Amino acid sequence: MPVEIGKVVEGTVTGITNFGAFIQLPEGKTGLCHISEVADDYVKNIATYLKEQQKVKVKIISIDAKGKISLSIRKAEIKPPKKSNPPVQSDWKKKEYVPKVAFEDQLSQFLKDSDEKQQQMKKHMKDSRRGNGFSRKEIAR
Repeated sequence: MPVEIGKVVEGTVTGITNFGAFIQLPEGKTGLCHISEVADDYVKNIATYLKEQQKVKVKIISIDAKGKISLSIRKAEIKPPKKSNPPVQSDWKKKEYVPKVAFEDQLSQFLKDSDEKQQQMKKHMKDSRRGNGFSRKEIAR
């Protein structure tokens, strides 16, 4: 079986370096799987993923003019397609959005809550300026 770009073949790891792994392909050819093509995750140490004489499936990703073969283990793996949920179809003419509470009611409630919080803050600020709420006469006693 000739080596062609895009094919997935089985090979044997013959050498491991800090930048990748050399893999013996059918017909006696050797290719390099760069460390970035070993796994989808970040690979700090290739030896944690591969061992010499290990059988691996690789995808041939390129062959340059000098005959150097670039391989990928991560692209050789068949991954299930990602689930994509189709968008929900809505019939906007049929459904009318009616809020549970009218906007004006929500606004008036917000303003009321805001005023209460401001009053509490003002009271707290006023008390803290007086020395924790005690008057000078009470402290003098």
